Amino acid sequence: MDVTGARWHTATRSSNNGGDCVEVADNLPGRVLVRDSKDRVGGVLSFTPAAWRAFVGHARRVA
Repeated sequence: MDVTGARWHTATRSSNNGGDCVEVADNLPGRVLVRDSKDRVGGVLSFTPAAWRAFVGHARRVA
């Protein structure tokens, strides 16, 4: 997957666990990318913006 131009960021809460977290890039048209902050050259998950919003909304409700 070509991730050229992706601007990765971590959640502000990730500092509580030593930075072991996921990173998200949501600046590319039509997709939201997610990767493991400990393995930045490993796999990348790709979601549609609608699927990502649904996931985040559900995670907030159950947290």
